[in-house]
Amino acid sequence: MSFAPSPSPLLPCPPGTDAPPTCEVPHFAPVRVGRGRYRLRRLVRSRRRAVALGLAVTAAALVAAGPRGGDGARGHPAAQPVREHRVVETVSAPVRIADGATVRLLRPGDRVDVIAAEESALGGDARVVARGARVTKVPEPADGVSEGGALIVLSVPRSTAARLAGASATARLAVTLC
Repeated sequence: MSFAPSPSPLLPCPPGTDAPPTCEVPHFAPVRVGRGRYRLRRLVRSRRRAVALGLAVTAAALVAAGPRGGDGARGHPAAQPVREHRVVETVSAPVRIADGATVRLLRPGDRVDVIAAEESALGGDARVVARGARVTKVPEPADGVSEGGALIVLSVPRSTAARLAGASATARLAVTLC
């Protein structure tokens, strides 16, 4: 029996002789199937992605749990109603300080405490009239007025300005830098 190809189409060829010649197969990366379960592990390993995911989930939870249109806020009711904060209106208050040399140390923008010292026969009593007042202006002294102290302009709330005016009529005023 001969294994040469048969010239006749009626006679069958021996097995394996009809296959094409072998050739080189190129190298390629293997195909992996079913890697879905490892995605979560890769995500957790990457810290930036995990933190971003955590923040996104937290934000979504806060939005979902937040107050709705007509509900009002959730949780315990406030024990006392919340007070409205008023905007404190500041005014410029000119103040004559007893010691003119102290005033020369001040610059606009400095914060000072104003102290009223009342003189009496038994001794002086001092009290703080304004705390943390901002110096807005330090005018130049007039030529002839040096014994009466020096003038400064302070930015204070309206109620403090009234206390400063009252204290300057009855006591000598001094400042301390804050």
